[in-house]
Amino acid sequence: MSSSSSLATLTRARARELAGRFASAHVLVVGDVMLDQFLIGRVSRISPEAPVPIVQYDREEHRIGGAANVAHNIVSLGGRVDLVGLVGDDAASATLRRALDAHGIGTSGLVADASRPTTTKVRVVTDRHQQVARVDYERDDEAAGVVEAGLVNRALSLAPAAGAIVVSDYLKGAVTHRLVKALADRAQARHIPLLVDPKIPHIEYYAGASLVTPNHHEAEVAAHMRIRTDADAARAARAFRERAGCAGVLVTRGEHGMWLLDDTVDGPFPATAREVADVTGAGDTVIATLALALAAGASSTEAAWLANHAAGVVVGKFGPATLSTSELLEAVP
Repeated sequence: MSSSSSLATLTRARARELAGRFASAHVLVVGDVMLDQFLIGRVSRISPEAPVPIVQYDREEHRIGGAANVAHNIVSLGGRVDLVGLVGDDAASATLRRALDAHGIGTSGLVADASRPTTTKVRVVTDRHQQVARVDYERDDEAAGVVEAGLVNRALSLAPAAGAIVVSDYLKGAVTHRLVKALADRAQARHIPLLVDPKIPHIEYYAGASLVTPNHHEAEVAAHMRIRTDADAARAARAFRERAGCAGVLVTRGEHGMWLLDDTVDGPFPATAREVADVTGAGDTVIATLALALAAGASSTEAAWLANHAAGVVVGKFGPATLSTSELLEAVP
């Protein structure tokens, strides 16, 4: 295992080579799909009824979020994707399905549960992208019975085509211990990577994963320590790996970059963002790029290096964002 002040970078030629393989790479994404709804308007005065701004409605936008945004990032980078998730039987589900279809993401892996709403985040924002309020529609109890069985069956039926599997866990009910165990067993049998974007209450679910990607706060909570330095990040990554029972950990640290630990490497990646407009969905971009790169034949270090640069691009955009292969390659120094 190697450790250094900064992990080695890719050459532009190697980055282009890997990106050129994205079109033949196939990723299965399983997890909590969401619909992000934006009510956008102009603020010019404060309400006389309460000390809150009055937003004069201008327009409405929808974006796909959570696991669906991971799938969207993979498609935007030129890869192929299958998506498995949990939705309700409601208008939001219909809107989400239409949006997925519009982006070329199949909806056959979506399992409907009429007893819950489709997870939807409604954000009221100004025309200057300042968020005024957010309303969440969700039911976060874990899928069980025939609904859980449906998720497992659809995921396993789509796994044979995948070169990598992603579990995108937002604690909205789709990700269960049984589901992750089935995916871990299938990934190990096929010798393909299983990546997890985690939530700490489910940390014991992730045993057997190839790579788990906690953010700074999640790594602190799991390791029971503060992360202020690279040395702290290294210790937290080791503690997280031991607690989760996974093979590798990539701690995303915002303006402090990333720390990668697995059986081959143990070291940092410096942050690459030139400007930060919105970090919403940045973790989706990171794990999507990681999975696609690994499915395309990248090493863990190469995949993390590309994911680091991808994150640097999307945080300069508003809302759950994606990037193209050309944008990723333009960000490569």
